[in-house]
Amino acid sequence: MDQIAINRAGCTEEFDRAGEHIHLRAGDGFPIRLTRLSPTKTSPKKPTKGPVVLVHGAGVRSNIYMAPVEKPLPIMLLEAGFDVWLLDWRASIDMPPSHWTLDDAAVHDYPVAIAKICEISGASEVKAVIHCQGSTSFMMSIMAGLLPQVSTVVSNAVAVHTIVGPLARLKLLYVTPAASKMIDHLNPQWGLYVDGFLPRILDWLVRATRHECNNAVCKHSSFAYGTGFPTLWRHENLSDRIHEWIKGEFAFVPMTFFRQMGKCVKVGHLVSTGKYDELPADFVAQAPRTDARFVFMAGEMNACFQPEGMQKTFDWFERHAPGKHMYQSVADYGHLDIFMGARSSVDTLPFIIDELER
Repeated sequence: MDQIAINRAGCTEEFDRAGEHIHLRAGDGFPIRLTRLSPTKTSPKKPTKGPVVLVHGAGVRSNIYMAPVEKPLPIMLLEAGFDVWLLDWRASIDMPPSHWTLDDAAVHDYPVAIAKICEISGASEVKAVIHCQGSTSFMMSIMAGLLPQVSTVVSNAVAVHTIVGPLARLKLLYVTPAASKMIDHLNPQWGLYVDGFLPRILDWLVRATRHECNNAVCKHSSFAYGTGFPTLWRHENLSDRIHEWIKGEFAFVPMTFFRQMGKCVKVGHLVSTGKYDELPADFVAQAPRTDARFVFMAGEMNACFQPEGMQKTFDWFERHAPGKHMYQSVADYGHLDIFMGARSSVDTLPFIIDELER
């Protein structure tokens, strides 16, 4: 099976029918995609609360917000009266595999996408829900003053301060640089389709050391993004259907990203690669160039990024604008199960909607 076919495995019919696909070129010409959701039977009227864009993390796609939970966040937002947009930026597994960095997305992807949302919707402001590396790269863009149209941001898991556990830190600082000399990407689909000597070795290693479940893609995802068992969710929060659905939602992620994240983890906060003059070298060396309100949330059981990182980010923003922003710790949840937990439509997602409505 070729790389594109592997990347697109598992696409749900519901997502294909979700709404209007708008294909764009980022500032450097790379293809990205917006999807504007259509009204539903439970929310048939024209939205009245303005546009909100959902930004996924690394090595997944915007479909990650449409997990088979009782009611996913995009549908809840539609029913609440929002104009809902899903963004597939260059890290999406629906886009051609590339060796991207956070800087590339910050400078080229988000300004184009936000401008297009404003153009089509006629709105002057956009709200955003951002997760993981969609959050870090989006924060780089907005803090550099490249997204003046964005008024409210709900950020999950990690934003500016990049703190991981001790073993994950060792892995990023020492194992990743060595591994990147031999392999240029990781792909959780190797749990299903192995091609090449090194992927076979990594698949053997994952199968030999991880026994937390019988889902090979779940285990490869945990191996790729950290050291937890599992890393990206608590199994207790996933239904059997969601756990099986995961198999089609994780694929190619480049080592260029992991190398940059290693540098961020080493200093404890976001740093740019130095490739673009539009971005500062150090994102906490000056005040953020935005008037947006930020809501930072983190699962207390997050095994990918430590919750204390989000607390630090909130404290940093609070020093610059006291009383404006918010931090929310989420008990009994981890990293991505905030959005795809079996009970997320009751436990976590209403909070996000409440904050977007403020």
